[in-house]
Amino acid sequence: MIPIYLRRHAGAGLLVVALLLVTAIYWPGLSGSWLFDDYPNIVDNHGVQPSEVSIPALVRATLSSPASDFKRPLASLSFAANYLTSGLDPYAMKLTNLVIHLLNGLLVFVLARLLLRSVVVGAHPVRDSSLPMCEQEPSRTGYAPTEQERHTGIIAALIAAGWMLLPINLTAVLYVVQRMESMANLFVLLGLIGYVIGRRRMLAASTLLPDHRAGLRWGRFSPDARGFALCLLSITLPTAFGLLAKETAVMLPLYALLVEWMLFRFRTSSGKRDWRIFGSFVVVLVLPMLIGLGWLLPGLLKPQAWATRDFTLGTRLLSETRIVVDYIRWTLLPTPDALSFYHDDFRISTGLLAPWSTLASLFLLIALVALMLWLRTRRPLAALGIALFLGCQLLTGTILQLELIYEHRNYFASFGLLLAILPLLAVPRSFRVAWLRYVLLAGHVLLAGLLLHWTTLTAMTAYAWGDPLRLAKDLAARAPDSPRAQYELGRTYIIYSHYDPASPYTHLAYAPLEKAANFPESSILPQQALIFMNSRMGLPLKAQWWDSMIAKLKARKPGVQDESSLAALTQCSRDGACPMLTDRMMQAFEAALGHPMPSARLQATYGDYAWNVLGNHALGLRMTESAVNDAPNEPAYRVTLVRMLLASSRHDAAMRQIQELQRLNIGGRLNGNIREFRKQIDATTKSNE
Repeated sequence: MIPIYLRRHAGAGLLVVALLLVTAIYWPGLSGSWLFDDYPNIVDNHGVQPSEVSIPALVRATLSSPASDFKRPLASLSFAANYLTSGLDPYAMKLTNLVIHLLNGLLVFVLARLLLRSVVVGAHPVRDSSLPMCEQEPSRTGYAPTEQERHTGIIAALIAAGWMLLPINLTAVLYVVQRMESMANLFVLLGLIGYVIGRRRMLAASTLLPDHRAGLRWGRFSPDARGFALCLLSITLPTAFGLLAKETAVMLPLYALLVEWMLFRFRTSSGKRDWRIFGSFVVVLVLPMLIGLGWLLPGLLKPQAWATRDFTLGTRLLSETRIVVDYIRWTLLPTPDALSFYHDDFRISTGLLAPWSTLASLFLLIALVALMLWLRTRRPLAALGIALFLGCQLLTGTILQLELIYEHRNYFASFGLLLAILPLLAVPRSFRVAWLRYVLLAGHVLLAGLLLHWTTLTAMTAYAWGDPLRLAKDLAARAPDSPRAQYELGRTYIIYSHYDPASPYTHLAYAPLEKAANFPESSILPQQALIFMNSRMGLPLKAQWWDSMIAKLKARKPGVQDESSLAALTQCSRDGACPMLTDRMMQAFEAALGHPMPSARLQATYGDYAWNVLGNHALGLRMTESAVNDAPNEPAYRVTLVRMLLASSRHDAAMRQIQELQRLNIGGRLNGNIREFRKQIDATTKSNE
């Protein structure tokens, strides 16, 4: 009994060690600061910074995310909860991310162990009439379990440990805003665990003798019905909750389908097809997918839909073949220069041979699909791992107008790769032939080497993330041709300079910012930072900075970063901290607005500048009204418009806009603004009587 007991609990012990190790490795990185998209989503997003715990404040928080039209309310609400307990402290937010990552690691362990055990269901006939074979001791079933079956706990713990230690998953922990990704996948993992448990119960129930089934009935539902209900709930409810954190949770039904296809094969234990499973996936996956494609494709096929990107639908699909292959390498054999966080220096594929690696990557992916199909009946777990990895890329690596590369997109996909590879390297086997034993030993050595490599690189990177300047230097060194990396280094130097012209950091800021500005494909962020810095310090503004910025705004439709740059310059001018040339700012706005269908945000920013800096109230009012018309469901623009109308004594028009605000006042989130406006109108009315 002692050996059996030790085997059963060795995996749990290994998992505890892994959780402690991951905590120790990530701990130095918790002291870092905000980065990149943390600013618009958290630091500059006052919606997730409530001053009180109230229904209106929490509703404002849930609907405040600028990252998506779906608002990702659960993730935003978690940021607001962090703010209420510890203020705008990145340490507390990163610590929360680490807790979520550790919890996900525990769920990966549970899921991996269930999947390892479930391979037995498809590979062996179930002998006992009351339990699935994969949950029985050999003495009860009369069949000898394989080495893999006897070591499922240890193998599952190795998969969970490797997954938590993978360097490619670091940004889902230390990059605060990517809590959206880790929270969404928490529900994905819970859903898959529930689905596998439900299917195993269905298979166990279908093997029971009639008297056993009668004895196990609770109320009106049989074990088989309860198992099916658990399956159905597991691919619907977690998907719905996960979508509240990030849209990637929509992939849960597809992952469950892949598990079904590889392991359970839509059958009962007697080999008959289970049409309930077919029907559930048609309703939960196929129909929503067809509806979604019908909704998205017409817009995506229009060239203007890609106007703010430097790639088209065709070049995106070509480029993603190389990117997906890169993800495999970055997951299993990562190098510091590969995991550079910023990937805006990636060369877009313009044809199958431009560059040649596009065609090579396409052939490799086709070969990987063929290997998956070949392994399905031979090594179903390895086939499932490949399928999960490739399936995960279908949302973010195909037709959507997303940026091409992000490391955190592999948070779940990396689990698929480890599921495919680690069991093959970790399972102990007995061979009589000597050279086969050496091969097995080589596999174990390779696994140990991979775990050590992942641990070392993650520890080094987490240490760099623990200090803003250290991180900026590290990322700029990893990606010397990345405009964003160079910009971030220059911006960090500016922060450390405290806008003191005599500070050594001031002089250090120019080189990386001017290098970033000279990249033709970069946004205007570097030019904005140079103008912002020198203007605040009272130093001369170079004409080439303005010329370069205006030329880029003329050359292509402004993107999100370009709009943010103009908004930053507008706010600095409005606050009186940046006395810059108004004619140059006007040229920049005119260049940005010269493209067809300018965004509501850009128009609202120009309206702000015209009203508060130029003193041109007619222009400011006109641009703000245009922003409201283009984005009628965005209350921020309408609130600004009401203030302008009241300042212009146009109370009737203001009242109409207030009525529209009342329509948008979900959960009372706009109560404060509406109350303020009504008081102002009442006061004006009384003074006129």
